[in-house]
This record gives sequence, structure tokens and C-alpha cells, in this order.
Amino acid sequence: MKKTILTALFAATAFCGFSQEKEAEAPKFTFSGYIDSYYMLNFNSPSSRSNLGASGYERAFDQKSNQFSLGLVQTKFGYATKSADVVVDLTFGPNADLGQYGNVIGPLGAGKASTALAIKQAYFNWKASDKLTLTVGQFGTHIGYEVIDAPINYNYSLSNLFNNGPFYHIGAKANYAFSDKFSAMVGLVNNVDNLNDNNASKGFIYQVFTSPAAGWNVYVNGISSNESAPLSTGKDDSGSYNLLDLTTSYQITPKYLLGLNAAYGSQTGDFQGGGNVGDSKTWGGVALYSNYAFTDKFSVGGRYEVFDNTSGARALRAADGSGTDVSSFTLTATFTAAEGHLLIKPELRTDSYKTAQFVDGDDKEQKSQTTLGMHFIYKF
Repeated sequence: MKKTILTALFAATAFCGFSQEKEAEAPKFTFSGYIDSYYMLNFNSPSSRSNLGASGYERAFDQKSNQFSLGLVQTKFGYATKSADVVVDLTFGPNADLGQYGNVIGPLGAGKASTALAIKQAYFNWKASDKLTLTVGQFGTHIGYEVIDAPINYNYSLSNLFNNGPFYHIGAKANYAFSDKFSAMVGLVNNVDNLNDNNASKGFIYQVFTSPAAGWNVYVNGISSNESAPLSTGKDDSGSYNLLDLTTSYQITPKYLLGLNAAYGSQTGDFQGGGNVGDSKTWGGVALYSNYAFTDKFSVGGRYEVFDNTSGARALRAADGSGTDVSSFTLTATFTAAEGHLLIKPELRTDSYKTAQFVDGDDKEQKSQTTLGMHFIYKF
């Protein structure tokens, strides 16, 4: 009888352990997302009610002024097992269209509806080992300090470094974690910010991560891509695109964070209006970030950025189509409410150019623009 009781006890214990192990290894489904909207006051009072200047690229997503505007709606699905996970990140709304502009032309051609426009990310990760992870699909770029997702960025308005891309990649990459303080990533992708590749060549992406000290993260990122179009299209066939990016942040104290983003890019050919065959043009910039959390429900952050596109490589241009440069200062406060789900962000931003980029309500040219916005983000 005693043996029978012990046998039953061991069996029950083994069954419980087996059940707990199976439960721990059970696939996990997640669902998250956010919505954001804003009201923007432009002190130039442009009749167009727009924050966009001469080139139409002076601001990224917060383009409308003197009106309530919808930003982006995100629905993000995740499914994870012990060795793999998949992410389907769908977005809708004006900012989603702007962020996925290269997906406008789908399989049916220009002017036809394309569900690809809603895909911000769609990829899977396979954990081949404890150190090696393979990722395939469409994924957000590794380059830069800021991202499309409004709840992740401290400032609501986006930097010129972000606005001048890239936004996303379609391809495959492998990340190897040598330790929790050092890792490296390499990958092959299609051309920059586009659903379909425009030639047979592939872009090379890379990233090196290191954490020299507790709270200090450093990322060196890059991409080198052949952006040439086939001669059959009648376009320049010698385009290239190269970008080197440094992103770093240091949590100096539990309340104070300091960040930096610096980038330098070059391109040849007629990529995004970059010039003619043989032309080589450059752009670059530096952004400094400083955030202080007074409480868990109130914080203030600033960003100062200089961006140089005097060569006219990128789309940020003067009224006559030549290149220009800009210095920007952004001050943002964040109030957290509704159990952490609601972020309310009043924000003041000034952009100053060396050329006249804006027109006020009296049709007078202005070299600078100051906006005051109230932004609302609900995340779940």
C-alpha cells in the first residue's frame, strides 16, 4: 500500500512537472497597438494650413496646421514559440501612408489599390541558437534614433535625420550576440524604402552593438545599396546609396537620459533626384536628445538638430530646387494618464533655414517656422 501511494505521488509530481514544462513552452500570442492624433498651431499662419515648406519635406508626419489631425493607427500581432516568433504589424491612416510610401504601387500597378500599403512590418525570427537569430521579411530600419511608432519616441515630431530615411527594408538579416554587451548584424535587402526591387543587385545592411557601461548603449549602423534602374527604363543606371549612422544613449541617472544620433550619407546618379550620371552628393546631420523624468507621470525632453543637405542629395530643398540646411529645436513635455495607456504631449518646435522656406498668411517669405502642438497617443 505504501509503495502504491509513493508510486502515485511520484507520478503526480512528474505529471505536474511535465504540465508546467509544457505550459512554459506553449506558444504565446500577443496583440498591441496605438492610435495618435494632434492639433497643431503654426505661428506663421500659412493660408495652406500646412507645416510643409518649399520642398514639401520640411516636416515628416505632423504636416497639418490649425486643425485636428489623425496620425496613425497600429495593430500589431505577435506569435512566439521557444525557437521562433512572427510579427505582423499593420498600420492605417495618413502617417501610415507616408511611412510606407514605397508600397503604394502593388502587383496591379500604379493607380490600383494595394493592401501592401498597410504593411509596416511582416517578418519572422528564427532563433537558430542561443546566440544566432535569423530574420526574414519586411522590417523597420535599424538606422537612426527615432522610429515610426509614436509611443516609442519621446518627441512627437520627427527629426530631419529620420525624415530623410530609410524607413524600412525587405530582405533577410542575421544577428549574432557574442555576449549581452556586444552583437553584430548583417543582411541583404532590396532597394531603399520600396516594395519591389528595381534591379538585380541587393543592398548590404549592417549593425554593431556594444554596451561599454551599464545604461550606455552604442549602435553603429549602415547600408550600402545599388539604386540603379535598368537601362530599359530609360533612367540613370549608375545610382548608389551609402549611409553610415551612429546612435547612442546613456541613462546617466534613473531620471536623466542623454542621447545622440549622427549620420553621413552619399549617393550618385538620379536616385530621388540626386543628380546625373557621375554626380556624387552628400548629406548628414547630428541630433542631441535630453530627457528628464520628474515623476513617473511627468517628464520633459529636448532635441537639438542640425541637418545639412546643401548639395541637394535628398528631397529637402530650397524653393529653387537647390540644396539647403536647417537647425531645429524641439521641446516636449509628456503627461502619462489612464494607467499608463494615455500619453499627452504638448510640444514647441522651431526650424531655421538659411534660405526662405515658408510663406506666412500675408504671402511674405520666412526663413523659419515655429509650431506649437498638442499630441494625444493611446497605446494598448
